[in-house]
Amino acid sequence: MSLERAIRAKIAGKRNPEMDKEAQEWVEAILGSKFPAGVDYEDHLKDGQVLCQLINKLSPNAVPKINTSGGQFKMMENINNFQKALKEYGVPDLDVFQTVDLWEKKDIAQVTNTIFALGRATYKHPEFQGPWLGPKPADECKRDFSEEQLRAGQGIIGLQAGSNKGANQSGQNIGASRKILLGK
Repeated sequence: MSLERAIRAKIAGKRNPEMDKEAQEWVEAILGSKFPAGVDYEDHLKDGQVLCQLINKLSPNAVPKINTSGGQFKMMENINNFQKALKEYGVPDLDVFQTVDLWEKKDIAQVTNTIFALGRATYKHPEFQGPWLGPKPADECKRDFSEEQLRAGQGIIGLQAGSNKGANQSGQNIGASRKILLGK
């Protein structure tokens, strides 16, 4: 098997059809329209128009101009505008797919992961009322301890560090003992 085919097989193995379906249903719910029947998930997203409409629903005018016609560079510009708007909305750069992942269908699983990251980012925007996608990110739980409490905690050995209460390994005999025969 060639290296390229091995890489394609590995990337295809990362793809989860249930996640794709869940992401598609979320996008449809936000936009209020279904994907066309008989058109694959990635083919409908490929030109970036649906993605730009999605981010504009979540953050109005995030992508002011959506290219509906023109060559492949205009469609790729839609994808790039969507990616820029994602980062401004609060999606970490690490979670954003690369343009070729969608345009050339190199890694559709990463595109789906980006949609899930967008779904998680919506939790941080109180103006968004749902529907939600993915688990809610944890909120910070800041605690303020007094100096007295901090000093008291320094003298305690936590049980997480372990406590052996004077135990040692004497008397342990695991397995058969080694027999040393002398003089034979």
